[in-house]
Amino acid sequence: MRDLGAGFGYLVKGQQWVGRHGRWFGIGLLPGLITLVLYTGALVGLAYGADDLVSWATPFAADWSSPWQGLFRGFLTALVWVFGLFLAVITFTAVTLLVGQPFYESLSEAVDRSEGGEVPRSGLPLWRELWISARDSLRIVIRVALYGVLLFALGFVPVVGQTVVPVLGFCVTGFFLAEELTAVALQRRRVELRERLVLLRGRRMLTLGFGVPLALAFLVPFVAVLLMPGAVAGATLLVRDLTEDGEEAEPGDGTPDRHPYPHAHPRPAQDPYASRNQGPSSAPYGFGKDEARS
Repeated sequence: MRDLGAGFGYLVKGQQWVGRHGRWFGIGLLPGLITLVLYTGALVGLAYGADDLVSWATPFAADWSSPWQGLFRGFLTALVWVFGLFLAVITFTAVTLLVGQPFYESLSEAVDRSEGGEVPRSGLPLWRELWISARDSLRIVIRVALYGVLLFALGFVPVVGQTVVPVLGFCVTGFFLAEELTAVALQRRRVELRERLVLLRGRRMLTLGFGVPLALAFLVPFVAVLLMPGAVAGATLLVRDLTEDGEEAEPGDGTPDRHPYPHAHPRPAQDPYASRNQGPSSAPYGFGKDEARS
């Protein structure tokens, strides 16, 4: 239970951080506003075109008598719009982070800098960071969609479907929302998606304490835009907590060397993030040479 409260605390601290740094709050709003305008236009277009889409997809119902044709097509029209809204909710954060990749990465670096210590940088060109972010976001969306289908099916189970399933749904959404937000800081540390998931599962309650309140708040799109800068800042503070146990000791102090992220899998021999021009002396995860593992 302590980790649940601590996770929520990082969300509050992130909002406080951007509140003290108004410039970063303004910069962090821009990607969310752009995405909100795009999604609003798409949902309005879907609302106007859903009738025609359903009529085109159900020619077999053209000769049905009233009121069955209207009820059937009306139900499908509502279902199409609800499905579009569901897709908008589960992809809003991913698309906002993709649109605002340079902004949020700079914001995350500013948080790390203000807290002191090392400020990791991926060292990758912008186009490659965007590609990695888009690829990982697509993988997360597919995972969320699969969980969504399963939970939707379980929703028809009496009692359980009306009590346990909604709670599980918000937990799943909150976990993956936290993953998407912490990815900004973890990608700068050169931590891959599979390692990020293992890292977050290792502190599941901490992750849920951060992500579930955001999932509830993000049901209101405009609130999501306002909270996004602070959510990125809070996720960076959360990442510092998740990775600080792996800080390595100074050479010669007698402390055994440890993996910098103890919850993550060891990195493969060939780092897929590594640049082709990277020499053998380059440090893992974007840290300096003195911090690299021996």
